[in-house]
Amino acid sequence: MEDRAYADAYRASIDDPESFWHRAAEQIDWFEFPTSILDTDANGTPRWFRGGKLNTAWLALDRHVAAGRGDDVALIYDSPVTGHIDRYTYTELTERVSRVAGGLAALGVARGDRVIVYMPMIPEAVIAMLACARLGAVHSVVFGGFAAPELAVRIDDAKPKVVLSASCGIEFQTVIPYKPLLDEAIELAEAKPTRTVIVQRPQCKAALIEDRDLDWASWEAESDTVGWVEVDAWDPLYILYTSGTTGRPKGVVRDNGGHAVALNYSMGAIYGCDAGDVYWAASDVGWVVGHSYIVYGPLIKGCATVLYEGKPVRTPDAGAIWRVIAEHGVKTFFVAPTAFRAVKKEDPNAELKDRYDISCLRYLFVAGERLDPPTYEWLKSTVHTPVIDHWWQTETGWSICANMMGVADAPSAPTRPGSPSFPVPGYDLKVFDEDGKELGPDGEGNVVIKAPLPPGTLPTIWGDHARFHEAYWSRYPGFYLTGDGGYRDADGYVYIMGRVDDVMNVAGHRLSTGELEEVVAAHPAVAECAVVGIADEDKGQVPLGLVVLKDGVNTEGAALEAELVQMVRRQLGAFANFKQALVVPRLPKTRSGKILRQVIRKMADGDAFETPSTIDDPAILEEIEAAFDERRVGVGRAG
Repeated sequence: MEDRAYADAYRASIDDPESFWHRAAEQIDWFEFPTSILDTDANGTPRWFRGGKLNTAWLALDRHVAAGRGDDVALIYDSPVTGHIDRYTYTELTERVSRVAGGLAALGVARGDRVIVYMPMIPEAVIAMLACARLGAVHSVVFGGFAAPELAVRIDDAKPKVVLSASCGIEFQTVIPYKPLLDEAIELAEAKPTRTVIVQRPQCKAALIEDRDLDWASWEAESDTVGWVEVDAWDPLYILYTSGTTGRPKGVVRDNGGHAVALNYSMGAIYGCDAGDVYWAASDVGWVVGHSYIVYGPLIKGCATVLYEGKPVRTPDAGAIWRVIAEHGVKTFFVAPTAFRAVKKEDPNAELKDRYDISCLRYLFVAGERLDPPTYEWLKSTVHTPVIDHWWQTETGWSICANMMGVADAPSAPTRPGSPSFPVPGYDLKVFDEDGKELGPDGEGNVVIKAPLPPGTLPTIWGDHARFHEAYWSRYPGFYLTGDGGYRDADGYVYIMGRVDDVMNVAGHRLSTGELEEVVAAHPAVAECAVVGIADEDKGQVPLGLVVLKDGVNTEGAALEAELVQMVRRQLGAFANFKQALVVPRLPKTRSGKILRQVIRKMADGDAFETPSTIDDPAILEEIEAAFDERRVGVGRAG
């Protein structure tokens, strides 16, 4: 089933990775080309492009200006929450980045120093990241609105000289003041920054602390422009914190050289984009998608990138996505499935799409969570363009599996519901059982990747290489543990069924939450759902479904539950033991749209848990708890 061009590229990347990535490295501009393509560092970790000299901000900006593309649009800021649409050319963006870099340099920031960026989706967030890269400084973007204790943890870990922030963010029509959160975090932190610079937004002006806080507008205006700093390929570009099983966030490190090569390659090979195309990743700069595909990937490739400050619905309606695509001529769109589930819930027949001409859209990519087959089918029937599920992680920085739009004139193979298709060149993917034995077709187990990981992936955890080894490499020596479970079918298609701890063991039967969710989500009344395994005295675990209904659906909970139980029984069998489905007003999620299944499970089991710092709205947990109490779900409620 594989396309021959894809198969040849993949095999070349596995059989001779140095030659493959040497060719990819030649596609970006270096100040000095690497002296070796694949090497190992002092920790024994495989590393790419030793001896290479470059600057990521220069790659993303200055070189396009020098090539005569200074008047081309680089950044499109679309903010329905404020009513602003602004466009910045490559020349304009380069000028602002150079000036902000000058302002940081005047505050003592130099190569290797850390800067925390704590901002909403405004142009200054992108400018801040690129200004750090211009100086060779290491930025750590913290999602705007993170609670003060969580921000303090990140400040203490990164030890920034400066924090760049804003007075507020805007969610729908709600203004969320950031400055009080930042002040509290600095008060809590031991590694206090010497300076903070605040973008004062008209929706909320913040009081500035004398001798510490600076007003961004006057600071930038008074700063001198500066040139770029040459850095080594192995120098860190950024730190991005991701959840850890211990509750302590892991600071994923991204280096400059491998990152630039991988993203440049991926923009063409995976997303089918070239210089001048308009690319939109509907994410946030606080997440890895925002780093890779709002800021660095599109700009390194020479595209125009969309920075969207809004939601898929209620800004102002469920037609927001279609409006942005049509208005800005988006060629490739990348979004999490949860966004389209929200759209489908409010506009099931996609009637609002008919207001807009989206013929410019060539490719629709989804990632960040599993694309359930009902949403996949809805998208296929709605957009009439390739719908590409792809899978990757904060740790990898770009796709592990995808259907590659730049390798062939069409999807490199037919897409299949529930599958992100095939491994991307550079990722030698295997599926292991608990003992490290490779499983054959349809054998579900731990998805791992054989070393070396390709360029652009994490080389370490900030300040804790032992944790890097323990978390990712100790379980199966020589293989990176993704933490996700899945399988490959007889044709080689990969299926990612969820985190390994989302696998249930029901009376000896291993069941994936993804399998059950496919069945439940197919019910015509269901907008979205989550299935978790909860403790059961007799069977070890049993599945529990939480269901959100589509708008306008009027159905009695008990009747719906009975229908869902029968659907699961018919499609998976009685051994699944699916007997409980609760209707809830909404599901607990992170701000990036991932369902907090582990928290749901702990709540039902009566286990202690901490409210995650990434949760969209903590009040949702109270609603879930009330639903559990009413139905006497889980440990301690059954009596």
